[in-house]
Amino acid sequence: MDMLIKNIMLAMANNKRLTDYIAAKGMKLGFARRFVAGEELDDALKVVVDANRKGILASLDHLGENVSDAKEALKAAEYYHAMLDVIRTQNIQSSISVKLTQLGLDISEATCRKYIEGVVQMAASHGQVVEIDMEDSSYTERTISIFKGLHRQFDNLRLCIQAYLYRSEKDVNDLLAIGARIRLCKGAYNEPKEVAFPSKEDVDANYKKLARRLLEARCYPAIATHDEAMIEHIRRCLKELRVDQSEFEFQMLYGVRRDLQDGLRKEGFNLRVYIPYGAQWCPYFMRRLAERPANTWFVLKNLILER
Repeated sequence: MDMLIKNIMLAMANNKRLTDYIAAKGMKLGFARRFVAGEELDDALKVVVDANRKGILASLDHLGENVSDAKEALKAAEYYHAMLDVIRTQNIQSSISVKLTQLGLDISEATCRKYIEGVVQMAASHGQVVEIDMEDSSYTERTISIFKGLHRQFDNLRLCIQAYLYRSEKDVNDLLAIGARIRLCKGAYNEPKEVAFPSKEDVDANYKKLARRLLEARCYPAIATHDEAMIEHIRRCLKELRVDQSEFEFQMLYGVRRDLQDGLRKEGFNLRVYIPYGAQWCPYFMRRLAERPANTWFVLKNLILER
């Protein structure tokens, strides 16, 4: 049943009419704030400042994806420039997370390269880090290609790699060979069995293998997980490989397993929380629900009562 709900929620995340309807209701009702900091930058900044007070780093993401209009891509790029300025002037401890389709990858690679290079260049001048998110598998090759081009010019980048894809082990090794920094996650899209491991057991096994490889490489990886079994695996790897906990960071999502977040930080681990915000929050929110199907009934009940 959980797998059925997950697949339904992921399909719903791609239905713009539906996500627009939920977006018109959800933030007002408040249930979306479990995973989304708000619709405005000021909302997100309050969350970041609170996290920083606790010794937790942040990664700010202005939500949006699959932009098909060049003016909208330019607007998104300008927004990230403004965000970088705010991070610098307010001395906030935060990177930024960017999806390439928000910067025009669906329009053309040339458009996307122009806008992401401008964002990365500005971040580099401020001593800030840009984390490039990975989207569904149809974008993987192009995303890695653009990242590699940027990496030849800038060293303030980190790329997300998804453990559920068959190709990810090769991608990790190729990226490590050029000295790239990597964020490892499991993956949150509905992928065909031809490109991704269909079973949770296989995804977990690949995640463990890739996490160990990253720690072994001592490239300051970001290990993105809320899975306690994965966290215990990391602890064992640190001991076996004699890697200090200062040589990597855990990453977690805003609103997910706050108990784990607090516990890891109290133990002295580096921790960065991914803090999303913006009017285009619904597709992201639906993917979070797909990961936790029990929350789906709460959302549906609120939508029905509102009607």
